[in-house]
Amino acid sequence: MSPEHVEEMYDAIIVGAGAAGLSAALGLLRSPAMQAARENGVEPKILVISKLQPLRSHTSSAEGGIAATLGNVEHDDWHWHYYDTVKGGDWLVDQDAAQVLAQYAPETVINLERSGAAFSRTADGHIAQRRFGGHTADFGHAPIRRAAYSADRVGHQILFALWQQCVANGVEFAEEWVVTDLVLDEPLTAVQGVVAFDTHAGEVHALHARTVALATGGAGRLFHTTTNSWDLTGDGMALALEAGLQLEDMEFIQFHPTGLAHSGILLSEAVRSEGGVLRNARGEAFMQQYAPEHGDLAARDVVSRAILDQVDRGLGVPDPKDPNGPHDCVWLDMTGIPTEHMQQSLPQVLETIHTYADLDPSRDYVPIKPTAHYTMGGIPISLDGEVYRWHEGARSIIQGLYAAGECSCVSVHGANRLGGNSLLDACLFGNRAGAAIARKIMQPITDEGDADAVVCDALSDAPDDAPDDADTSDSSAAAGLSHAIATDGTDANGLAVAKGGNASDNIGEDLVGIAAERRRTDVQRLLAQDAGTTGSHQSGLAHGHNANSIGEAAGTDPAVPAASRDPDVKPAEHPDGNPYELMSELGEVMESALAVRCDAHSIEIARTWLHDTASPRTQALRSHAPTATFNQELIAIWEARHLTTLADAVLRASDARHESRGSLYRSDFTERDDEHYLAHSMTATGSDVLWQPVHILDMPPQARTY
Repeated sequence: MSPEHVEEMYDAIIVGAGAAGLSAALGLLRSPAMQAARENGVEPKILVISKLQPLRSHTSSAEGGIAATLGNVEHDDWHWHYYDTVKGGDWLVDQDAAQVLAQYAPETVINLERSGAAFSRTADGHIAQRRFGGHTADFGHAPIRRAAYSADRVGHQILFALWQQCVANGVEFAEEWVVTDLVLDEPLTAVQGVVAFDTHAGEVHALHARTVALATGGAGRLFHTTTNSWDLTGDGMALALEAGLQLEDMEFIQFHPTGLAHSGILLSEAVRSEGGVLRNARGEAFMQQYAPEHGDLAARDVVSRAILDQVDRGLGVPDPKDPNGPHDCVWLDMTGIPTEHMQQSLPQVLETIHTYADLDPSRDYVPIKPTAHYTMGGIPISLDGEVYRWHEGARSIIQGLYAAGECSCVSVHGANRLGGNSLLDACLFGNRAGAAIARKIMQPITDEGDADAVVCDALSDAPDDAPDDADTSDSSAAAGLSHAIATDGTDANGLAVAKGGNASDNIGEDLVGIAAERRRTDVQRLLAQDAGTTGSHQSGLAHGHNANSIGEAAGTDPAVPAASRDPDVKPAEHPDGNPYELMSELGEVMESALAVRCDAHSIEIARTWLHDTASPRTQALRSHAPTATFNQELIAIWEARHLTTLADAVLRASDARHESRGSLYRSDFTERDDEHYLAHSMTATGSDVLWQPVHILDMPPQARTY
């Protein structure tokens, strides 16, 4: 569905409709500030943009569970969960964030149940829980049942419940719209809005907003073999980079140990919690050699490295579908799990193995290998989801800009995420971001020198007995939300407003409108069938815009996407330019460079290929069809740009960290180095990697063993 009409100004735009985006929308609408505003007749203008129909979001692929110390099966304590999260992240976790995650996990799961998520049940009717890798009792002493689950389809349950609640609350969606630009003011202090492309109409929209939340998911498509769905191309993270912002800890990419060979399809950690065992070519259960106390349920990075070590020792096996192929897999033995229990607890895993491997796990060993699964790093955010820049040794908040879920980094996962913590992160911090957005847009609107600026009682902290007919001066309460100068430095049209004497060259300019015009020129250029021209085919373009002075400057303006700038690169140089082929090759290069382990040489090879081969080919990409409506290749070109932009940041961050920690194992720096690298990498395009200290509260770094 698409919005009936596009507003001149939105109070909140949420980009992404998975668990994090939908949780943010509900957190906003259910917040005390919003409820008070609605009682006073104020209805904010909110739009959720998704490049997919929301129920196709990758959240539905989450299988095993969501972690919370409910204690329904055995005694549990949030302090243990807190410790496990810090240890699992190899002490790169911000401990204030980990405390919030652990303390509010039970409340989050209970609220999901009340919203309609159907969890599996214990015999006495409580939410069932199972063991998951790295989750322990009594500060690491023994595995514990902490992951609340719904067979092996918990993500599906959560996504449907959240979406249904959003529909019930009247949330407006723009489905199959692609956000192409994040627009900030020129000092990078406040958000202005976004530019979005409606794939159905082939139109570019300038969307002004007081607040924007990015919840676009991860970037698994950086790698050839991944559990991630086809659409996870790091869009939100790339938008942040292109807007001039930093990404945090992008060197930490988790490879899940049990991806089905060689498709990469996830076989949940729940398999091992239910009794599955990893075996090498000799049939030996090998994990006790690497994790004596936790075995197959050690942290994921530990298990993935153990699998590669077995392969290196010549104890790997080939995929039965390619018996003469490389021996780069090991076996997942599920034969010890009773068939009836397997059908009840692991139905999706069974279906996946039957469908894609043509095996019966009740009698056949299943070939598996590590596969790219999760991005621990992302857009840096506060505990309330506020995006910030690390500048001169301090966090500088970007007013009105928020993020949540896998595209963000509140640094609750550190260098390696524990299973069950990703859904929790998305739902919990998505909800917190939504509540923070509500407080932001409900702030008292203050007069900063404009005689027309008003203060609306519905937006203030007025007492409960405030009169219903409180004076709103020149505008109604509802209009006050979007049509007065706000304390965040934006006016009614989303234009940057100078304050505190920090004048900007863009005062009075519609930055979102300018970005939209540039994007229309980019669309024209990509659709042009005559190489080197920008206006051969206008049908299907937004509003019939022709090339103009903005379009003519597209080759040189720094605000135009990097892939559109070089006028010397013509499509004719790569007549068979194919974004899908380019993304596939990028995945293979990144996998060779960074999968599970890396060194300076592998990183340098990938960076050279990215600069010398991928970048010019990305610039040369053009659509093979002349129309903008339903043009999937056009979207793929933007996705290829995003992935190449993001790949550079990942490689630079990996190169800068001269140690091994969590999911990053450098064979040329094999030890953890707390003296120099107990810090978060902060990577922006075109500048050196900066370092932000980790927040240590009450758990100083220790040796990490399982």
